[in-house]
Amino acid sequence: ESLHPLKKLSFPYSLTITEVKPDVENYQSKEDRKLLDGLYECILCACCSTSCPSYWWNRDKYLGPALLLQSYRWIIDSRDEYTLERLNNLDDLYRLYRCHTILNCTRCCPKSLNPAEAIANVK
Repeated sequence: ESLHPLKKLSFPYSLTITEVKPDVENYQSKEDRKLLDGLYECILCACCSTSCPSYWWNRDKYLGPALLLQSYRWIIDSRDEYTLERLNNLDDLYRLYRCHTILNCTRCCPKSLNPAEAIANVK
């Protein structure tokens, strides 16, 4: 009874379909961990979204740079097993493809992150 499957949590949490042992860590290679640099540091201040003209015009449909940066963070996390589901969720004319690479998001980020690059990688 010490084994229990991880309940499916709402986006953006790490999801797994395999059983999880609570006393065992889910290790990640140094190379996989390095891929997360420049993504996990986001403090979700949403400066990038508020500076984005595409978000101003389509905020009811376009997810915006902050959310798309976090989406990419989970998509490339080797420990997450719902990559295809996450990509399918983003595959929409407005959710992802309204980014026109104006780069306001990158210029205004207080942590010097690059949401535009993350969005381009998801595309």
